[in-house]
Amino acid sequence: MNKVLSLAALAAGLTLSLSASAQEQATTASSNGSYRPIPNSDIMFRKTIWRAVDLREKQNKPMFSEGKEISRVIIDAVKRGELVAYRNDSLTTTFTGAEVTSNMSYAESSAGLSDEEKAAGFSEDTGDDWGAPKKKGAKPVAKTPAAPPSYEYRYKDLYQMELKEDMIFDKKRSRMYHDIKTITLLVPSTLSSNASGIEKPIGTFKYSDLVKVFRNNPDKAIWFNSQNDAQHKNLADAFELWLFNSYIVKVSNPNDARLDEIYGGQQQGILASQQAASDLIEYEYNLWSF
Repeated sequence: MNKVLSLAALAAGLTLSLSASAQEQATTASSNGSYRPIPNSDIMFRKTIWRAVDLREKQNKPMFSEGKEISRVIIDAVKRGELVAYRNDSLTTTFTGAEVTSNMSYAESSAGLSDEEKAAGFSEDTGDDWGAPKKKGAKPVAKTPAAPPSYEYRYKDLYQMELKEDMIFDKKRSRMYHDIKTITLLVPSTLSSNASGIEKPIGTFKYSDLVKVFRNNPDKAIWFNSQNDAQHKNLADAFELWLFNSYIVKVSNPNDARLDEIYGGQQQGILASQQAASDLIEYEYNLWSF
């Protein structure tokens, strides 16, 4: 009888254990782009941070080697249908492949009429009456040029990215984690062909999706080791090991404002970025000191 009760108790214990395990897995599963989500019960501190990554910087060039640019790897995966592009880092709505192509394209500026033609009295028209007899006293009319063709930016032109991460202190493991959520590919504001003069998002991508793409394309998703050709790394490993340089552009705040908006200018934003990085390092240091 005692053996039967013991077995029943053991079975009940195993059932409860499996249920608890299943519940923990369900609650820790993440749809926000995290590759290794940390259970909320293990989080003692969390701060959401946005970082700018300039792929032209020396430390970032291994991600941007000739023919193996990370922008090429990402966009080619979108064109193959292997990767989903989102409109922003809230990850609620997606872009179609055609929209992504449009986002990374620019139109050649139209030449229009020259100053001499305008001084002579020429004006643009729709072309409907081109070649028709001119009325007496009518101004000469120049045919409106056709819509200018559009071109895709070169992969080397797409050197700006923005990374969203949660900086988390895991109390169970007693360490700080950089939990990357999303990476956004941008058209840089400094390109002469970017007429808007502001950074234009091409698409935002879940980091968990990017890791799969990087792992599935090891011959293309390469972090180039300039010191040893036998030791190139996968881009997923490069992000895991934090083998890149970045600077903070936004820290979570009630107004959802970037640092340069809060402090009133780009230069002040850079100083605030350095201060924010120092504050986070100091906070982690203090966790170990007390």
